[in-house]
Amino acid sequence: METGLTILKLSLCLSLVVAVSCAKAPAPWNPSMGIRPGTCDHYECPTYNLAEAGYGYEIRVYDSAVWMSTAPIPAPSMTQATKTGFQRLFSYIQEDNKSKTKMNMTAPVITQATPGKSVLYMYTVSFYLPKKNQQNPPLADDLHVQPWKPTHVAVRQFGGYVTDDAAKKEAAALMASLKGTEWSVSIEKSKGKSPDYLVADYNPPFQTTDRVNEILVPFNM
Repeated sequence: METGLTILKLSLCLSLVVAVSCAKAPAPWNPSMGIRPGTCDHYECPTYNLAEAGYGYEIRVYDSAVWMSTAPIPAPSMTQATKTGFQRLFSYIQEDNKSKTKMNMTAPVITQATPGKSVLYMYTVSFYLPKKNQQNPPLADDLHVQPWKPTHVAVRQFGGYVTDDAAKKEAAALMASLKGTEWSVSIEKSKGKSPDYLVADYNPPFQTTDRVNEILVPFNM
């Protein structure tokens, strides 16, 4: 009898342990959770309104903004091009511009891949200008101003470090999650079935945890 009670107590304890463990277990990560990158608590980021949060995607309406962009960079990978472009843009905000204006760091840095003639892809890297510099952006010979009007953007977040394979995988996942929605129809009308995408990198290379990256597909409504 005592043995039976002992077994029953152990069984109840085990059940409680399992229940508590399950209660504390993190829910499956939904890439549309709208995680605010920690970087945006320290640096200025573009502003937007959230139009919809679906499973695996967000639809944002970004406010008008001004970016400074590199010329297309030939490189063997997106990661290498982003590094090269960021170095130039960082020099730009450290007074390496025609007016010798120093600017604050912002986030994210975005990279766009486009097919090239002599290489597989060319990459354009862009820096979001602080609001106080957007009315009269400092110019530089090898950079160009890229204004955004209010823009609809489909977004998917993902963690870790950005690689070419990860970017392609997440971009495909974004388009799959949008399938059958009104947004997918609008994207196809304005961009085609396989639109170019931007990769937004919010974190410095030395940050190894809590990294947040985004795939962005701007489109017209």
